Formats: sequence, structure tokens, C-alpha cells
Amino acid sequence: MAPRNRFCALPFLLLFLLSLLSLASVSRARETQYIVGSDENGVSRQLAVDRYPALYTGDFGDCLGGQSLFNITKFDAAYYSDNLTIVFHLDGTTNIKNESLMMHISVDACKSGLKRDQPKPRNITLELILVRSDGSNRFDMIFNPCSLNIDSLCPVNASVPITGWAIIPVGPQQIGGIPSLAYGIPDFEGSTKLQIFANSSKTEIGCFQAVMRNGNTFSHPEAVAPVLGIFTLVAIIASFATAAYGISTTHMRMHHAHSLSVLVVLETFQAIFFSGALSVNWPSVCVAWWSNFAWSSGIIYSHSMIKSIDSFTGVSGNASQVGGAGSTVINTGGGLISQIYGRAVAERATPDSLARRSTYNASDPYDYTWAGNPVTPGMPTPGTWQGFPGSLSALGIPAADIFFVGLIWVVVAIVLVAISLPTIKLVLDLIARIKWIKEDRLAYFRSHWTGYLAHALLRAFLMSFFTMITLALFQFTIGGTSGTVAIATVAFLLFLVGVVSTVAYACRARTRGGKFEARPDRVIFYNAKLFKFVPAIIPAWASTLDELELEVKTVFAIPLSRIRHVNNDPDSPTVHEDQAYIKKFGWLSARYRRTRWWFLAIYVGYLFVRAAFIGGGVNNPLAQVYGLLIFDILSFGAIAILRPFEGARNMALAVYLLGVSKILTTGLSIAFLPDFELDRIIATAIGIVIIVIQGLLVIALMILVVLGAISSWMSLARNREDISPRDLEAIRARYFEKMEAKAQDVSRLSKAKEDKGKAKEEEERESRPPPEPSFSVVTVRREPKIEDEDDDSVHELDPAQNGTGTLDAPIIRALNRASRTNSVSSRYSASSLPRAARIHRASLSSKDFAQYVATLERPDSALAQRVGSPLGAVGHHADTSTVRSSTPVPVRPQSSSHSLRTLTDMRPSSPFGTPTREILARYADERRYTLPQQPAPTHTVE
Repeated sequence: MAPRNRFCALPFLLLFLLSLLSLASVSRARETQYIVGSDENGVSRQLAVDRYPALYTGDFGDCLGGQSLFNITKFDAAYYSDNLTIVFHLDGTTNIKNESLMMHISVDACKSGLKRDQPKPRNITLELILVRSDGSNRFDMIFNPCSLNIDSLCPVNASVPITGWAIIPVGPQQIGGIPSLAYGIPDFEGSTKLQIFANSSKTEIGCFQAVMRNGNTFSHPEAVAPVLGIFTLVAIIASFATAAYGISTTHMRMHHAHSLSVLVVLETFQAIFFSGALSVNWPSVCVAWWSNFAWSSGIIYSHSMIKSIDSFTGVSGNASQVGGAGSTVINTGGGLISQIYGRAVAERATPDSLARRSTYNASDPYDYTWAGNPVTPGMPTPGTWQGFPGSLSALGIPAADIFFVGLIWVVVAIVLVAISLPTIKLVLDLIARIKWIKEDRLAYFRSHWTGYLAHALLRAFLMSFFTMITLALFQFTIGGTSGTVAIATVAFLLFLVGVVSTVAYACRARTRGGKFEARPDRVIFYNAKLFKFVPAIIPAWASTLDELELEVKTVFAIPLSRIRHVNNDPDSPTVHEDQAYIKKFGWLSARYRRTRWWFLAIYVGYLFVRAAFIGGGVNNPLAQVYGLLIFDILSFGAIAILRPFEGARNMALAVYLLGVSKILTTGLSIAFLPDFELDRIIATAIGIVIIVIQGLLVIALMILVVLGAISSWMSLARNREDISPRDLEAIRARYFEKMEAKAQDVSRLSKAKEDKGKAKEEEERESRPPPEPSFSVVTVRREPKIEDEDDDSVHELDPAQNGTGTLDAPIIRALNRASRTNSVSSRYSASSLPRAARIHRASLSSKDFAQYVATLERPDSALAQRVGSPLGAVGHHADTSTVRSSTPVPVRPQSSSHSLRTLTDMRPSSPFGTPTREILARYADERRYTLPQQPAPTHTVE
């Protein structure tokens, strides 16, 4: 066995040695080279040659619309602030046989700083101008590339590939105008433009532009999208769990209504993303921010998918280079080369070779990874963020392909929904069969899973309605191939007719058993207070105020007609109590209030109008932006008045937070209209304000998702008596109480009337005089007190001293003796009360009461001879010297109040009448009282 173990360990040892050798080779291949450089403050330090510059270019494209007479595979420019140098690199080919050129490079975000009518030098001159984002010059330099040994540009020749590389040192005074903010602000708004002019014809024959950046950005879809997706998944699980758990459909609907709506969550993300569809000049910070939310609208980049769609939508070109040298555009006779050299020369002018951009060489210490690549065909010029195509450029998706990308991913999402529900059902059946869960767990869902599947598909269809309508209208506006427009038309009709007809059928199914009435009415706006302290003007129907008999202080009124539905059966169940309707159309009405169950029909119209403004108004920016702003304001007011959602979280997110965010975003977008030509620094500041507004909206959504998950967990634990932690028990009770109250759907006016009635009743109660006593004290009967157990208080019970003469002397002495006997033992009673806190005296002992019974049994007892005489006529005997003793009868201990009540009941006023020997004997037999033993009296006093 030992040799086998050594043999088996040999491959692992070899693998370990090979890994060490590979690491050593990689370390040698990536050996860093250093140079010494000084910054603008004169501080010298060692700098790695492969470090990232302060500002550098990204992807680049042809800013002449593909008609440049060059094919460029590499266009890189960078500025190093740590050693005050500018690096320029250009690779490509051309079909120009021989020409002297003038080149102009600028770093800006607006128009070029070169005027066409300015004098141009005859030799190849490269003018470098660094321009701030607002268009003002920050760096201007003219130099001869031939002096920098750029032979491929001195002069340009079709047989020689273009390879330009230059390192230009600059001074602190030359770059002093560049603010330090440009090195750290996310998504620095700038671009680098290269313009090439022919000296012979004074014509621009090439233009290439690259986006300028500093490495900081708001665009992190790889990190942000999964986090937002997790929160969306939590909302989906919480929503599904509240809809699937339970037996009673009405009770399940009530709990489901308070879970956070997935439709609202996705609409929030979609509204943020489609903010960039307005046809305005967006700042780059907004474009980068919106790229994190593209996934919610089905806009997900896939290189293979884009490549397949390009062939269908008519997007063509070479993604490895930009420019039009040797393309079919030149051979049409309308190209720039025809204007310069003539048609015959243009047909023969083709590039001899095309040098593709080489990949990154890790063994070269001077190679870098920050450079950009040629933009894919169909993309706008880098550095411009105009309208929806500019927003899509951050995702790398051409505008012509956006409809098909969205359609494909929406279909994928609907298919995933169709697969997930049966899968969940099968998994539940499996784990129930192997006894991991109880057999009846989620039994209603498992027996009605097909209905749940239909509801989920309809809900997913509805969630994609706004996205597909917007993308289809956008495709109609920008045009495209006949096949693209045809498919967009089919999808547009499918979603529009499908959703509208389904919602209309659901509303008709509820209103079929009644009729609609239109009556003239008025909307009265009156002064009120929200949350009991915020002054506001609230609208209400005049008929509602009359029905509730409420008087309000009217501010103004608008005459309108009110349409109401009157059911033929007044005893029919409400929409949230109709189990058959909930099972069939719960996806439409479950989350809305009882009196607003039809709100989804209005909401579909709202989404369609908003999609028409965003997708169909691309060619008219003024009408698009101003129209959308007015529509958002009116819609926000109408929806806030309706208050459609039953759950408070859905109301807060869908109505107030999202509505205010839409209005503010659209209102701030007015500043970016092309007619205003806003300063780009101010535009960037406004863009950051938009990001803050939408960022706060996202944070609020995430908090509401967590709260919704907690409340959904409480709903799932509604059948448990206790929950953990127990601190949530009181919160759960209040949550269920509010849920029950919300389900009643009592209007604000009804609550105001009820509160007003309670206040009026309270006021009347306070002003009402205090009520007189309903009884009067006629007689007061004295009960024994604690102080009666003292010797000096016995005289109060002595009939001879207080003149009552109602008790026999033996009874008095027995009471006194019993009190003294039990006074010590009572200190250690089971109640553990101190002596002074005893309510009643202790019971008479059986010995004392037995002695008294013995006196009644004596033949010479006067009390025995006078049977039937009132006990109140018995006098007090002074002779108590003789005391008979007997064995006490065991009795059940009773409270002292029973013994005192017995003595009291023996008075003439007692319903028992005179206590005879039979009565006393009966009480002794029942052992309800103890019978004291007393000596027989020698005489009685009447």
C-alpha cells in the first residue's frame, strides 16, 4: 500500500511544481518598469509606466457618419497629471495615395474649436487643444509630427499603414486651467476628437471621436443589477407566499393586498431607466446611472444576440475598425474621396492592408489596458448622449436593435414564469411525500396551481406592457427594415389588444349584474388637515357630503357628472367577498380597495399614454418633455385623490414616492433641451440632482421590500399563538387590526363624521351635570372590626353596655374568647397578611360552638323551653364561672365572613327567623359553621 500512495502523490507534486514555475514566469512577464516624473507642484517620484492616467479615452467612432477616408483600429489619447505628459496613439490604414495633411486634436464635449476658414499650414501639423466640458480652451499646442518621427503621417500614403505614437510634455502653465475636479468626478464629461484635413482641397477627410473618462463611474450593472434583482426576488416570494398560504380566499386576499406589489417594484425600475428615453442632451452621469436599471425592462446586453439581430435589422459594418476607406459608400460617387480626387480615382482607391488592433501584451511593460475599442456598428458617436440612442450607448446596444432585445428577454421572462409555478408545485408534492413538510401544507395552492399559473402569466404580461409599448412606438419612430416594423406592429397589437381586452372582460364580469347611472354632481374642494396637523385642500363629491350630512368650508367647486354603478341585487357580496370573482380575476383587483377594485383599468390607460409620450415623441423634444410633465402632474393628483391601494406600503411607493420622482425628473429634464444649450458643468450638476432623487427612491423601495417581507412573514404566522421574537407580538396584533380596518374601506369623510360624532358626544358628556346617587342609606349595620379583638373593645359587643340586648352572654363571651384564641394563630395564616390587615375576625372554634349547643340541649334551659322565641329577646347572663368542655368536632375551615354572617342571620331580621335547636343542629351537620361550647345559663332576661 505504501508504494501505491507514493505513486498517487507524484502527480500532485508535479502539478504543484508546475504551478510554481507558471507563477514565476508570470511574475517575470509582468515585471513593472518605473520612470521618474514630476507633477505640477514639482514633487518627483517613481512612476510605473503601465499606470492609469488622470484622463484617458474610451471607445471611439467615426464622427463623419462612416465617410472618413481612413480605417482606424486604435485611437488612444491620455493626460498624465503626475508627470505632465500627453500620450497620443493612432493606428489604421487609408486609401489615399499621397497627401499632405493637417490634423487637429481637441478634448472637449461640445463643438470643435477649429474654424474652417482659418489658415492651414501646408505641412502636416497637429494642433492639440484641451477644452473643458463647457467648451472653453484649456490647452492649445501646435507641433509638427514629422519632428516627432511619425513617419507614417509625413506624408500619408496608402501603401504605408498609419502608426502614430507621441509623448508630448507640457508645462504647469499650459494645463493650469484644468480643474482638479475633473480627475475625480464620476463620469467626467468630455471627449477627444481627431480631425484630418487635406491640404490640397482644404477639405475634412477624416474625423474620429473618443469618449474621455477618468475611471470613476456610476455605471456598475454587474454589481447593482444583482442586488436589485435579489430585492425583487424577495418581493416576488413574499407576494406569492401571501397569495398561496391559507384556506379562505377572502382572508388570503386581505393578507395578499398588504404585501408589496411586484408590479410596482418593476415599474419603479422601469421608470428610472426610461427617463433616458427623452430626446434631450443628457449629461454622462445620468446615462451611466440609468444603465444599472436596464435589466428591469428586458434590456440585457449579449454579444451573440446583438450580432444575430444586426443582420435582421439592417445594421452592418466592421466592429474591429471605424471609418469608410474602401467601403461601398465611397464607390457610390457621393463619398468624400470623389469630391477630392474625382470618380475614377475613387474607384481605384482601396486600402492595401488593414492593421487590426493587437491584443494586450502582458509581457510588454509599456502596454496598457485603459484604451477603448471601435464602437459597434449602429452606435452613436462616443461622447454624445443625445436622447434614447445616447442612453443605450452605455449598454453597447444599437438603437435599431433595442426592440428585438427587449422582446426576446420579455418572452424569456414569461417562459420562466410558466415553468416556475409547476416546478414549485412538484417540489412541494415531493417534500410532502418524503415527510419533510406536513401533507396539508399549502394544500390550496397545490390543488389550484393551474389557476395560480394563469394569474402569474397575466401578471407577467401586464408587467411587460409598458416596456413593449414604449419600444414598439420607438421602433415606429426611428423606422427600420420592413421585417422589423412588421414584427413591432404585431407585438404592439398583441400587448395592447390583449391587455386592454382582458382588463375590460374582468371589469364587465363584475358589472354585468347592474347598470351605470350618470348624474350631475360637483367636486367640492374644502379646507382640511392631513394627519390632524398638515393643512391641505381636499376634494370630495357634493353628493357624498350630503349623504353623510357633513358641512365643510368650500374653497371652490367644479361641476361634473358622476358615473355610478348600481347593482340589481343589493345583497350581492362585495368584490372582496366574492370568492368566485377572486379566484378568476384576483390578479386584477386583489391589491386595490373595495371601492377602487377597477383601478387597474385606469392604470393601463395611464401606462399607454406615458409610453406614447416617451416612445412616440422622439422627433419632437419640446412636445415630448412638456407634454409628459403636464401629464405626470395631472396623473399624480388624480391617483393621489383616488388612493387606490389597500396596503399602505404600496400606496406610499406607487403613488407618492414614484409619482413625485417622475415629476421632478421630467421637470429637471427641461434644462437639457437642445434649444437651451445649457453649460455642461451645470448640466452635470443637475444630472447629479436627478441621481440623488432616484437614488433615494431606490433606497426607499429597498426598505419597503424588507418591511413587506416582515409583514408577509407575520401573515404566514397568523395561525400561531406565539411568534419569535416575542417583541413582535404587539406589532403583529396592531398590524392585523389595521388590516381588518383597511379591508372595511371606510372613506375619509365617514371617518371624519365618526370622529366628529365622538367629539360631540364627549363634549355633551362633559357639559352634562353630574348624576345624583340612585340609592339612599336608611340603616347601617355594624360589622366586627379588627380592634374588637382587644380587651378594651369588647364592651362594644356587650349588650348590657350598648343597650341593644340582642345576644346571649355565652355568645358574647364565646366571640371574645374565640377572638383571643385565634389572634395569635392568625398572624401565621395562609394569606400571609399582617394582623392589622385582617378583613374579618376568625371563625368560632368547634369547641366554643359545641358548648353553646350543649346549653340548648339541657332540659332546664330557658332557651330550650322557649322554642320559637325571637333571639333578640334573649338576655345576657352575668354568671360565666362554669364552663363545660367537650371534644371539638372536626370541621372544614371557612372564612370568617361566613361565621359572622351566620350570627347576623340569626337576628330577628334574618330570613331564617328564630334560631331553633333544629336549625343549629342542621348547620352543625352541614359543617358550614363551628359550634362553640358554653355553660348552660342559670336564668334568662326578657
